[in-house]
Amino acid sequence: MWRDSKILQPLARELLAWINARLKRALPGYCAFCRVAVADGLPWCVDCYVEMPWNHSACRLCAEPLPAATLGSLASLRCGRCLRRPPAQSAARVPLRYEGRMIRLIQRYKFSADARAGEVLIQLMLASLAQGAGLGDALIGVPGHQERTREQGFDHTAWLTRRLAANWKLPVISAERLRETPSQRGLDRISRRRNVRRAFLLAEPLPATVMIVDDVMTTGATLESLAIACRKAGAEHVTAVAFARTPSTRI
Repeated sequence: MWRDSKILQPLARELLAWINARLKRALPGYCAFCRVAVADGLPWCVDCYVEMPWNHSACRLCAEPLPAATLGSLASLRCGRCLRRPPAQSAARVPLRYEGRMIRLIQRYKFSADARAGEVLIQLMLASLAQGAGLGDALIGVPGHQERTREQGFDHTAWLTRRLAANWKLPVISAERLRETPSQRGLDRISRRRNVRRAFLLAEPLPATVMIVDDVMTTGATLESLAIACRKAGAEHVTAVAFARTPSTRI
């Protein structure tokens, strides 16, 4: 009997998830931004989706938003900083800019543990990174601060990493935070890089291609520090992934 229940529990969870997914598509919902009725289980309407602050024209190494006039050469596009000093990651995929409605949405998710905001963000990310599973063989989230995680009640980067991994059917590899670094808020670019230097460790050898994950990429210092640790652990190609990128004009 015990053995049968162990087998049935995963089947029951799969059935419940299947029913919920069908109901979500069948029942009308509301756009998270303008409250107009929407169908097909999407948390946004077409107009609001189009008007998102998409980061289409961006440096391919650090996702720094660049003038739209450069869009034609996007495949080889690099910002001035990355031309002078290429970062440790091989590429960056950050679909949105940290502006306007994205600021409010991410703050609701990050600081208020708003489940609805988190769901909207993850769905936006999955919709814009449809080929995400081709970017690496494993995901590694930026390790959270223990004290801040206790204060906020959850690890927002760990949640994001697990959700992406589940959707792309990839394993999650844990990185270790070697020290509790001070908050990056209010620090300039150089201070941010110094603050997180040698802050992370990967204790096991990594696949050749991995993705590293954070919620917001501000200067890129935290993700680059993790990318350096991944390189030391054997990764040859590291892609940085985040919800949104802060334009350098706002740093």
